[in-house]
Amino acid sequence: MKSLFFLFAILTLTMQLSYSQKSFHKNKVIAHRGAWKSNNHPQNTLASLRQAVALGCEGSEFDVWMTADGILVVNHDSDFMGMPIETTNFKELLTKNHENGEKLSSIEEYLAEGKKQKGTKLIFEIKPSKISISRSEEVAEKSVLAVKKMKAQKWVDYITFSYEGGLKVIMSDPKANVAYLTGDKTPAELKEAGFFGFDYNIGMLRKNPHWIKEAKDLGLTVNAWTVNQEEDMRWLLEMGADFITTDEPELLLSIVQK
Repeated sequence: MKSLFFLFAILTLTMQLSYSQKSFHKNKVIAHRGAWKSNNHPQNTLASLRQAVALGCEGSEFDVWMTADGILVVNHDSDFMGMPIETTNFKELLTKNHENGEKLSSIEEYLAEGKKQKGTKLIFEIKPSKISISRSEEVAEKSVLAVKKMKAQKWVDYITFSYEGGLKVIMSDPKANVAYLTGDKTPAELKEAGFFGFDYNIGMLRKNPHWIKEAKDLGLTVNAWTVNQEEDMRWLLEMGADFITTDEPELLLSIVQK
């Protein structure tokens, strides 16, 4: 009986490793705030996430803030329907809806939806707090705890403009993939700090194309935001970018597929 249990455990572990390595799409396309534009879905909603999944994007990006009462919620702007998220309780935020009728999603609801599929990664952006750096670090720590609680580590890669928040994620989960967004750190500095890669504005990379090669040489990943022009998409593909974040996932998918 023990030998059968041991064999089952080995098979389960093998399946998990295979799943984490092979099941997600590898087409470089990261849908910015979900795939919202072509079907007029509100950004950062379950509807835009489902559309990114339906398209077969490698990743779907979403933004996370913390409410006044410590709840992590998914929204791009610092306010939701005129209510500042960081100084408003979650229950009050639920009194308003997105344009499609959806409520503001808690991180648990969003991750639960993302885990229903095995092809599209969830690109978890930790928004820097407007209140303090320490609150940014708290949001980062709570984000990692929420992902672990939901057992969503295989689905999630993290990005953030908060350098301190990124370091907190790395400290909280050394196995996590964390990319930095701001553009004020060289690839060498990111490598030394333990980041997975960078996710810099396309304009920044156009001015510093050497950073792409430096990052690749250091084993860092290269992503760019927000890339909506075909010329920029083709340039990044030629430069060997690992991911491209775009509001036009359909266009980028058509280019990659050709």
